[in-house]
Amino acid sequence: MSEEEALSGRDFSRLSAFVYEQAGIRLGPEKKTMLEGRLRRRLRSLNLDSYRGYCDYVFTPEGRRAETVPLIDVVTTNKTDFFREPAHFTFLSERALGEMTARAGGRPVVVWSAGCSSGEEPYTLAMVLSEYAEAHPGCSFRILATDISTQVLEKARLGVYSTHVVEPVPAALRRKYLMRSRRPGSDQVRVAPEVRQMVDFRRLNFMDADYGLELRADAIFCRNVLIYFDRPTQEKILRRLTRYLVPGGYLFVGHSETLHEMDLPLQPLAPALYRRNDGGG
Repeated sequence: MSEEEALSGRDFSRLSAFVYEQAGIRLGPEKKTMLEGRLRRRLRSLNLDSYRGYCDYVFTPEGRRAETVPLIDVVTTNKTDFFREPAHFTFLSERALGEMTARAGGRPVVVWSAGCSSGEEPYTLAMVLSEYAEAHPGCSFRILATDISTQVLEKARLGVYSTHVVEPVPAALRRKYLMRSRRPGSDQVRVAPEVRQMVDFRRLNFMDADYGLELRADAIFCRNVLIYFDRPTQEKILRRLTRYLVPGGYLFVGHSETLHEMDLPLQPLAPALYRRNDGGG
């Protein structure tokens, strides 16, 4: 591919419309340079010499079948941290879990990390729930973690992070749930097996009409995900998510996200925290 060639406005429009159709993610004109940069590796992988050639390939039957997921992987932005927005985890452990386990009546309490990225959020949840279960024998938990990006799901399943990434984890939990690499000079740690085993990672596209889940969640964490969608798509996604939330269950969103004036069966409780307030359905 020549250095001078750039992604044309026409091809950017075609690709951004396709991404919106497939994943609900809107790429405004300001994202053109970002998309161009991220697609360079795909062009090399496919042995294509131009963005036009890539765009033409994507819209062939073979391209739609083989390249839709890699393209979505390219455009998704994955920013997350361990114990991000910690007040949510404090609320969960100090107030919500007792109520959720009582309502569950002996079945495992289900917590869903929707838009889990590279795994920091669901592993944070696993540590918090493990601590609660240790203090309250007889409780059991199940964590579902979903994301549209296959790349970040592969990283999440491994559970390997740099020591810098795990700094927000309290020291006592780091000692208990993270294992240092045995390689001399390595700065990596791995989430302990008993924590990794608590989490079921799956690929899920929020735009699918049917998420194919056979569960109802007691709490859903969908934080700092809605900001990538326009308002109508946000409401559509939240309506689908709410269907998987038990009556009385909790929805946690990011502090920069609001459900104001959306027609949803959710009652605001605190900043970025809502509760399902209807009878189900």
